[in-house]
Amino acid sequence: MSEPTVLARKQGKAGRLTLNRPKALHSLNLDMCKRMTDALDDWSDDPDVELVIVDHAPGTRGFCAGGDIRMLAESGAKDGEEAHDFFAAEYRLNTLIKEYPKPYVAIQDGVTMGGGVGISVHGDYRVATPNTLFAMPESGIGLFPDVGGGWFLPRLPGALGMWLALTGERLKGEDVLAVGVATHFTDKPDGLAEALCEQGVKALDGLKTEASPSFVDHIPEIDSCFAKASVEDIIACLEAGSDWAKGQAEALTTKSPLTLKIAHRQLTEGGKLDDFRENMRMELRIASRLVRTKSFQEGVRAVLIDKDNKPAWQPASLEEVTPVILETFFEPLGDHELEFIGG
Repeated sequence: MSEPTVLARKQGKAGRLTLNRPKALHSLNLDMCKRMTDALDDWSDDPDVELVIVDHAPGTRGFCAGGDIRMLAESGAKDGEEAHDFFAAEYRLNTLIKEYPKPYVAIQDGVTMGGGVGISVHGDYRVATPNTLFAMPESGIGLFPDVGGGWFLPRLPGALGMWLALTGERLKGEDVLAVGVATHFTDKPDGLAEALCEQGVKALDGLKTEASPSFVDHIPEIDSCFAKASVEDIIACLEAGSDWAKGQAEALTTKSPLTLKIAHRQLTEGGKLDDFRENMRMELRIASRLVRTKSFQEGVRAVLIDKDNKPAWQPASLEEVTPVILETFFEPLGDHELEFIGG
């Protein structure tokens, strides 16, 4: 028999969740979401569990590299029901983590992208290491920065969240702490989970909690340009800036125009909300529809299947993503939404 996709057990003072799908860099699937949710529910009122720790099986590069993109594409090419079920389960898990009554510690030791961000960034403590590689790369495959991206990204300092959402920029190591995605940094991750199980959150004492980003010289342009009221205005601002800014503008031209417009509105609206669940309802509406678009199907083809990295985006330009088209992704799902709202 194969091992479970998530190893859930009580260890010392902690409930410990170890992601265990190494061949896929621990990318989330429905089974993993359900196992994590069940364990968290069991431990929420267990007096023997003082905190929860999330890590990954040793010897692999990934903390969690995202979600099961191929499944989402295959489902979206049909009726989208399997994709909807996955998103609903994943977003319920994100919400459970955000609202969890006990300290939740994620050790982001490795690739932390997409869904991996969702199971870490909403917790109380997030520990980055020299191996951490963070990104929300969805604009490059025609998806969008979900798993609560509409909540946490606009709450990062300045316009860093919009920059990360639109460009899919990758951050490493201490930069993940510097922007606020991590709360702590350690250059000695081995044994940290065990220390947390024994000592509780006191094991984090002494870890680094502040850092200056390696890209500090570019922050003024990030804050100036990525705070603009539209994607078109952001690109115009970048094109009028430094060589670095011009490079950012060029990078945006390779991304899905539909994703760029959706993400900009998602973060703008999410930044104004005071209810995390309302943000997740918004993201469920977007996700359930976006996986069925030609834009997403083409992004997956170009990046993951044919790997030619030459997506023919549909719509092909920002101008073609009209307000009417954009609005359709944010409309309520009706009865299809109730299972999540009630969860």
